[in-house]
Amino acid sequence: MCGILAAYTINLTPGFNRCIDLALNGLRHRGPDEQNLEQYQVAGGTLVFGHARLSIIDLSPGGRQPKHSSDGRFSMIFNGEIYNYKELRRELEHQGIPIQTNSDTEVLLACWKLWGADCLAKLRGMFAFLILDRQNKTLTCVRDAFGIKPLFYHLNNRSLIIASELHPLLKLIPRKPRLNHEQAIKYLLHDRYDTDEKTFFEGISQLPPGYLIEFNLGEFSQALKGGITPAPQTAKRWWYPNIEERTDLTFEQAAEILREMFLENIRLHLRSDVPLGAALSGGIDSSAVVCAIRKQEPDFPIQTFSFVARGSSVDEESWIDLINSRIGAIAHKVVIEPDDIANDLDDLIFTQGEPFGGTSIYAQYRVFKLAKEHGIIVTLDGQGADELLAGYHGYHDSRMLSMIERGEFGKLIEFVQGWSQWPGRSLGYSLRTALRQILPNGVTRLERSLRRNPAMGWIDQKVLNDLGIQNPALQNGTGTWSHQPGTRGRRLAESLREALTGKGLGALLRHGDRNSMRWSIESRVPFLTHDLAEFLLSLPEHYLVSQQGETKHLLRKAMRGIVPDAVLDRKDKIGFATPEANWLKVVGEKTLSWLQSAERVRFLRPELIRESMCRVLNGQTPFTQQTWRFLNFCRWLDLFDPVID
Repeated sequence: MCGILAAYTINLTPGFNRCIDLALNGLRHRGPDEQNLEQYQVAGGTLVFGHARLSIIDLSPGGRQPKHSSDGRFSMIFNGEIYNYKELRRELEHQGIPIQTNSDTEVLLACWKLWGADCLAKLRGMFAFLILDRQNKTLTCVRDAFGIKPLFYHLNNRSLIIASELHPLLKLIPRKPRLNHEQAIKYLLHDRYDTDEKTFFEGISQLPPGYLIEFNLGEFSQALKGGITPAPQTAKRWWYPNIEERTDLTFEQAAEILREMFLENIRLHLRSDVPLGAALSGGIDSSAVVCAIRKQEPDFPIQTFSFVARGSSVDEESWIDLINSRIGAIAHKVVIEPDDIANDLDDLIFTQGEPFGGTSIYAQYRVFKLAKEHGIIVTLDGQGADELLAGYHGYHDSRMLSMIERGEFGKLIEFVQGWSQWPGRSLGYSLRTALRQILPNGVTRLERSLRRNPAMGWIDQKVLNDLGIQNPALQNGTGTWSHQPGTRGRRLAESLREALTGKGLGALLRHGDRNSMRWSIESRVPFLTHDLAEFLLSLPEHYLVSQQGETKHLLRKAMRGIVPDAVLDRKDKIGFATPEANWLKVVGEKTLSWLQSAERVRFLRPELIRESMCRVLNGQTPFTQQTWRFLNFCRWLDLFDPVID
């Protein structure tokens, strides 16, 4: 686990070199053990590779980066872990390719040299890496299937810049970047972010999950010599799961396969040469992870790290205690006081790099800090299970649409009734959801447009029109993507695929990566391997969400005997929640000072925002996630100071 940095330019000045040093130092939290810089002359320009190392596997100098192939053709910098590197090493050695170190980095480079991009399907891991091919004068950038590890890039008429995080990259950009107004609106009104290649900065992109991009350095060199910004390159998707349904497995057989695949994932994810622990929220997903660790390693001294909200309706301490008692774990808990978030907010926003959706991200930040305080370097986490196995409310709208398209109206009635019986649901809401799936798309779009977003009053539509942003009320994005050919009757699987490939999971993975790396901790997510995703997305949809509306239906079956029945039979879905309304009310006046930045943004109405915030703090109107987003956005503007038109 590391931080990576690269820059290609034809004019490597002393000033640019100093900026590179500052940028690499800005990645030190991702790699506190060692930092290295190397320069290569390629196609008439200079390519700089920077690497900040957090030693996890092979703590010796054998894991040092950049890494070079024995013939000198390839050089690589790599952020992440390849969990099946031992199995791949045996395969490479069978091909007559010797491996000199015990690092997964050398194995990855050898795989690329032998198989090229075809090696990606063989990898079980999380990664973002750069490969220089001196023979072809290309620089290839690759991101893992789910986007667990980040990769940002920027082009201008002086250089190409790539980095693991935004703030080091910003040190290398010659001009202060501009605010991406469209991204800001989607975030403020609809909590939509990290759904595609766009960031909150104009001109800075992130490589999407499951994509690679190849830069031709010869063409870049010619463009830069002419003072021209190189043309944007087209990213290529290397992974996108097939969701065609298989019918050869019974529910029981599928549960057994899931059980074995998940236990194998846990076995691989436990490979580490440094202390390892687990994040435990008390829900099914994190409980499955820690109980599976105990199943695989009966004598392993498991340490768990949890946020507890004592005295709150979202407290899950009793479930956490149940799991810790069951597996004999050493439990560590953090309780957060209201003043804590005000004291830490600036560091949290800087850590995240971009605005984010709620204060549960702060609770996660504190859990990783707690792990750091107890000497843990690697944690396992249950992230991704909801998007793989139809958690949350079970993607009920997509499940209903599948039944409608299949003409299964009897099953639809059964599902509408069964789904409505779970906590937090109602028959009326269930019926309205089913009706929306039957109505033509134009009617549902009209219904969404008529649904008043409370925060629309805080936005000046005339200014948005001047900026070329039309109909912000319809820019939610939820459920509005174009259906892919061949997905009729497989709408749940299609929705899960969309969530897994960026439109949902991407934001959650960003939160986890930045929060863990802030404390120099590697967070592993054993649910997220592409072979497991491909298996689950091929199954009949009622295996994932039962006809009675039970979410994660297959996982509950697969984990019987490993996870306590009391946890598997839970019907409430708290998730990783925090009592954020109470926190912010206690902070009070300090939050109002954060709103001063709203006066700099032409499309905001600061007087209305402040008035609404005062009503929330005084208890006159309820706290909403939009309240938090406007606070968060304004404070982010202060810290990152983009150009605002």
